[in-house]
Formats: sequence, C-alpha cells, structure tokens
Amino acid sequence: MMLDDSEASDAELIGRARGGDRGAFGKLLERHYGFVYRAAYRWCGRKADAEDIAQDVCVRLGRAIRDYQGNGAFTTWLYAMTLNAARDMMRKRARDTAKTEAFGTYALIAGEGSAESQDPTEALWAAVRMLPDKQRDAVLLVYGEGLGHAAAAEVMAISETTVSWHIHEAKKRLKVLMRSAGEV
Repeated sequence: MMLDDSEASDAELIGRARGGDRGAFGKLLERHYGFVYRAAYRWCGRKADAEDIAQDVCVRLGRAIRDYQGNGAFTTWLYAMTLNAARDMMRKRARDTAKTEAFGTYALIAGEGSAESQDPTEALWAAVRMLPDKQRDAVLLVYGEGLGHAAAAEVMAISETTVSWHIHEAKKRLKVLMRSAGEV
C-alpha cells in the first residue's frame, strides 16, 4: 500500500523525487519551504531577498535532488544549500555595489541601519549580518536555528571546536558593533 504524499516520510518523497515524481518533489518543497525561507531571512534580514533565496533554493533542489546521498539529515543538506544560495546572492550584490560610488554606498547603509536600530532584536541581527561569513554562519545556525555546535559543524563542514571558536569571536565582535551602534 502506497501512502499519499502528506503521509510519506521525507526519505520516501526524496526517493520518488529522485525517480522523477514531480508530485513527490512538490510535496517535499511544500514541506520544507518555510524552513528554507526562515533560514534565508535570518541570513539576509530582508523579506524580498529571503524570498529570492528561497526560490533559488527550490530551483537548485530540482537539479540537485538526484545527488543527495542521504548520508546526513535532509534538512542539514538543505540548510547548506540555502547558505550557499544566500552567499551567492550576497557576492552578486557586492559586485553590483562595488560599481557605485563609496559615498552613495555609505549613505545607503546608514539609511538602512537607522531604520533597524529602533528594534533591539533587529539591530542585533543586523550586526550579525555584518560579521565575517564563518562567524555569521555559526551564529545563525546556533542561535538563529537552534542547532547544537556539532550539527552546525556538519552544516558548515568544519570541526565542532572551530564552530565554538567562531561563536566566541562573533560575540566579541558583536559587543563592539552593538556599542558603536548605540553611540551613533
């Protein structure tokens, strides 16, 4: 007896999707879209960008589902794909921004920062987004997604000790960033 898509496990849906079952792939997307969107939003902090990243992940998943080996949790693999899509978008944005004048870029950043500084939580997440990539990823995984250091290490493909070090360094840097944001 075959279960309908709503009762099927992720493993069953993945197996069917790898075989070309579009309905199973659609159900898999439906089941995990919220997870992808939340991760993207925490990473970039903007609704429109999070939607773009989530859509990009859906397209990438369609191409990559056959490569999924099932060695780790599907959500871990999906989270890594989401981080890669977010990084790609940020690199593209950085290239585009590099074409603008420095003063215009500064004014744009200053304008966005003042709107976010009204809400302390948003100010903190804005500061997290200013961290170097590895520190930002570690903080987002551990504090944003609630993963343990071991699970974050698996997603980031680094050791658990390195995740702990990135968290430690991020906390030091966030203290400085939050102090300077409060003085502005």
